[in-house]
Amino acid sequence: MSKPEILMMGPYPDWDLVELEDRYIVHKLYEAEDRDALIDRHAGSIRAIATRGELGASAALIERLPKLEVISVYGVGYDAVDLAACRRRGIRVSNTPDVLTNDVADLGIAMMLCQSRGMIGAETWVKDGSWAAKGLYPLKRRIWGRKAGVLGLGRIGFEVAKRLRGFDMDIAYSDVAEKPYAQGMGFIADPVALAHHADFLFVTLAASPETRHIVSKEVITALGPDGMLINISRASNIDEEALLETLENGTLGSAALDVFEGEPKLNPRFLKLDNVLVQPHHASGTIETRKAMGKLVRDNLAAHFAGAALLTPVI
Repeated sequence: MSKPEILMMGPYPDWDLVELEDRYIVHKLYEAEDRDALIDRHAGSIRAIATRGELGASAALIERLPKLEVISVYGVGYDAVDLAACRRRGIRVSNTPDVLTNDVADLGIAMMLCQSRGMIGAETWVKDGSWAAKGLYPLKRRIWGRKAGVLGLGRIGFEVAKRLRGFDMDIAYSDVAEKPYAQGMGFIADPVALAHHADFLFVTLAASPETRHIVSKEVITALGPDGMLINISRASNIDEEALLETLENGTLGSAALDVFEGEPKLNPRFLKLDNVLVQPHHASGTIETRKAMGKLVRDNLAAHFAGAALLTPVI
């Protein structure tokens, strides 16, 4: 029996690629000099797409693959996959939730600590001789005992909140409804009111058309000149133009960001700011988690081709 053929949208770690190529005929779209030609050449035989959260699969691509049956996303976010096109065709979609939750939460906390205590600048202060030449590093702001807001108390948001408790913080959250598992946290439905409450606002909600730019200029302004915005969700949840404007004029104190519109080619205005910590969309970037994500991608594909239910279905 011939191997099923899959289209891979972007690179996976080598340990995943070896496993995939053992089970499937893999067409690597990201390596093709002429992507349209590759798709045209194999469109009639491709039965699956292996993609990443930020790459997704567009309606135009889906429509070009008449034999497509399943899309397996390496990542928790699937907003870049056109789900409406998938539903019209009966195409199944899976992602990799849960296995990356704790690492994403860890990075969010690390970003808060790093930015609030000025650790990147402090290291430079030591290495460039400023400590010896100029003396003590400028004072920064504490974490413990202050107020935190979590916008979206799903899996990742809840793990962030659990970690924040260790800093004796006053924690509130916003979501579509109060959560029964949120004992000890305040519920503030309105994101603007949540931002008014918070010294640190974590954005941890899933991306969707409804949440696009939910962190608006009004929300950012409410966070204020002493506030910090930490985004470990998706770039589309934040009005990036408003964010840049408020960071530049001091209306917002600082930001720590792991995601950007148009990444990896982020707006160069971010690179000129000393009140923003930028990270290369690597919240799930540990060896342990990436191996678990890759296995879940493969297990979902294997389940589909065995005629079984997907392990982590989106649709």
